[in-house]
Amino acid sequence: MYLKELNIGNVKCKNNIFLAPMAGITDLPFRLICEKFEPGLVVTEMVSSKALLYNDEKTKTLLKVDGEKRPISMQIFGSDEEAMAYGAKYVSNIADVVDINMGCPAPKVTKNGDGSKLLTDLEKAGKVIEAVVKNSKVPVTLKIRTGWDKEHIVATEIAKIAESLGVSAIAVHGRTRDEYYSGKADLEEIRKVKEAVNIPVIGNGDIVDEESAKSMFEKTGVDGIMIGRGAIGNPWIFQKIKYFLKTGAKMPDVSLEERFSIIKEHFLIEIAEKGEYTGIREFRKHLAYYSKGLPNASEFRSKINILESKDDVIKELDEYLNQLL
Repeated sequence: MYLKELNIGNVKCKNNIFLAPMAGITDLPFRLICEKFEPGLVVTEMVSSKALLYNDEKTKTLLKVDGEKRPISMQIFGSDEEAMAYGAKYVSNIADVVDINMGCPAPKVTKNGDGSKLLTDLEKAGKVIEAVVKNSKVPVTLKIRTGWDKEHIVATEIAKIAESLGVSAIAVHGRTRDEYYSGKADLEEIRKVKEAVNIPVIGNGDIVDEESAKSMFEKTGVDGIMIGRGAIGNPWIFQKIKYFLKTGAKMPDVSLEERFSIIKEHFLIEIAEKGEYTGIREFRKHLAYYSKGLPNASEFRSKINILESKDDVIKELDEYLNQLL
């Protein structure tokens, strides 16, 4: 009933369970791992439109999509209309969907008027949306929070503006900027957005398992859901939720062997993409999530976090798995 194909403009998504964009997390290796469990859409880390305008090579590496399944959405952020227009033109040559970030709560983003700060100036937000829609060759989506704080809830208002300007879908994280990731996502505000517009609405926030996914659909009426933090160290969540929504039953948990096979595959893609030095260091955050809840996990992490070579990490992973079996 809830699981279905979903169209974003002329882009067909095989299902409506999406991977949310997360800075420092949804890089190419992580997306490739998640794609094994077939989310309907994945979104890149947010990319600075100004950095693209200034031809920053490091920023362009965030848009690498080698070996990925389609469709892919690329998220750009900024409040400068010229830069956002350029960013839209640039990424719409590579992506199937262009996503506008108006949800990021990070101070380094909001201090420049970007991300969720745009929710405090809807006239400006409208101009940014218009610039992106006019300059994109592919459908445009918008990701927002419910507002800047509880006194300024603007999700419904910005959703209507976005729809009127040609945005093809909107994703709503049910928290204000002030809340960051604390408390609980406000499903009632997401429901109000869904009722206010005719374009697809994607619910985001606190989806960590089968029940929370179903609850998002039931309580809000959204067309799809977007999973962020719930997928870190848990990429099989997409498969599990799809199975649950389809059958009403839960899949068995992944076995330890399967879990460690995915961990190793993720690690090796990370090394291949970023080199041994950077890959090992960047993978540590993922390993903390993958090993969460396992016996002697903190001792295992203490050992692995000081290792400097690929072979040593693989050896430690194998030894830890053997201890657990």
